[in-house]
Amino acid sequence: MLIIDSKDCENIDKALKKYKKKFEKAKILLQLRERQSFTKPSIRRRTQVLKAVYKQQVATGKFDQ
Repeated sequence: MLIIDSKDCENIDKALKKYKKKFEKAKILLQLRERQSFTKPSIRRRTQVLKAVYKQQVATGKFDQ
């Protein structure tokens, strides 16, 4: 649960802005999306390897878009 410390005289817009930033940093939405469907560990590992290969190719300049 996210708790926002706001002063009595603080504007509601500023409090909402603080809440949104805290929400983004907590990555709650990403966790909810992950839990919507089950992915097998082997598929999860395969996607991680493919991402790593792609990043390596981009870093070395072998991959052109």
